[in-house]
Amino acid sequence: EHKAKPGEFEFSIETIMAVVLGVRGIFLSLFNNYLITPLQSGEGGVLSSHVKITALILVIIGWLLTNDNPIYMLAFSTFKAPDSWKVSHAEIIQMMRNQKCFTEDSIKFMARLLERSGTGQSTAWPPGIVQCLKEKETDRSIAASRNEAETVIFDIVESALKKAKLHPREIDILVINCSLFSPTPSLCAMVISKFGMRQDIQSFNLSGMGCGASLISVGLAKDLLQRRRFRGGKALVVSTEIITPNLYHGNERGFLLQNTLFRCGGAAIVLSNSWSDGRRAWYKLLHTVRVQSNSEEAYNCVYEAQDSDSNRGVRLSKEIVKVAGKCMEKNMTTIGPYVLPLSEQIPVATTIALRFVIKKIGNLLKSCGQEKLAAKLPNKKHYVPDFKRGIDHFCIHAGGRAVIDGIEKNMKLELFHTEPSRMALMNYGNTSSSSIWYEMEYIQEHQKTNPLKKGHRIMQVAFGSGFKCTSGVWLKL
Repeated sequence: EHKAKPGEFEFSIETIMAVVLGVRGIFLSLFNNYLITPLQSGEGGVLSSHVKITALILVIIGWLLTNDNPIYMLAFSTFKAPDSWKVSHAEIIQMMRNQKCFTEDSIKFMARLLERSGTGQSTAWPPGIVQCLKEKETDRSIAASRNEAETVIFDIVESALKKAKLHPREIDILVINCSLFSPTPSLCAMVISKFGMRQDIQSFNLSGMGCGASLISVGLAKDLLQRRRFRGGKALVVSTEIITPNLYHGNERGFLLQNTLFRCGGAAIVLSNSWSDGRRAWYKLLHTVRVQSNSEEAYNCVYEAQDSDSNRGVRLSKEIVKVAGKCMEKNMTTIGPYVLPLSEQIPVATTIALRFVIKKIGNLLKSCGQEKLAAKLPNKKHYVPDFKRGIDHFCIHAGGRAVIDGIEKNMKLELFHTEPSRMALMNYGNTSSSSIWYEMEYIQEHQKTNPLKKGHRIMQVAFGSGFKCTSGVWLKL
């Protein structure tokens, strides 16, 4: 026993090391006597080998039940319109004149929009509208709309299944999104009937969800495939927009943009959650995020309605850029932790925390009648993380040249990052929800400035009415 008076005991290195080693010995002894020994089989152990094996099996089963199977993309295909569908800017303006419903001011306005749109001189319009260039009446009937839908959808479904080396009867889940054309029977029923798919197939037809609907469809297919965890399954996602019945025939400028920007297009994507398909898959789905705005301003910024003369169309609000920016900011904040390195996540988290604290302090000062003091609080700006550190390629919805320019500036992207979006816009126009797949196709097959390699990650970002922003990240296999 050591006895010492205050001030006589010195904390030397030797004393501290002796205390640390003594404490370590005590903990090791407790760990060995009360945890290791009881689990040993034979003498001194309380659990037999059979019990331990059973426990191990239960742990493995629990791990399998709580972990989702990976989602693989086996193939995708985009619609390539025949030459008879393709028109130049001058021909588009002539088509508008041939409708005999637009004023000269509206014609000039649409011509200016076309010049600034970023679309090329050979983009696709449906035959029911293009035929007015040949002195025929424009056909916007249900029959003409179905003809456009069948031509686009049948082509991409057949091509995607062929690339994936699948028979139509191997598809377990079918999801089709088309925002403005929702006939009866549905587009899903049309595909099932045409390709002779199984009678027990799960089919879902999504409408009214705008240009961001493709990744919503992918997310739905992913969730449905996860319910078939042990059996595995195949899903077919089809994204398109039908132009024929949606040509606006009025003169209100808020509605005229749709006549100059949207074009025919579509994409079909084949997904699987079978482990055996991982060897032949093109990509693996890493993450999908969807953010839905709930303000009235966001709800009304893309709105199908009738103008003062009862002409039906889609009205685009002047607030759409601001609404899209806020929605995308929330989406990027949500998906950031999944794709960004820690060095980028820390500033984001710090900024969010500071903004929250400043907001609470401001509210407290206002409740105490100190509005002037609350107004002097600093306004901490959002930290924009460098997504280039976690993402190799970007597929930004080709909603227009201004949209691409804005995102390129805000996310500090290089020109080669937005090249796929600009080329898709020029070659195909705004094909609505399928535009991100034309961009992925460009990255996969044509881009030389930033060639795709195994292990690269591709981010798709799209916007939709309502207002929503969707994003998805794919890993190149």
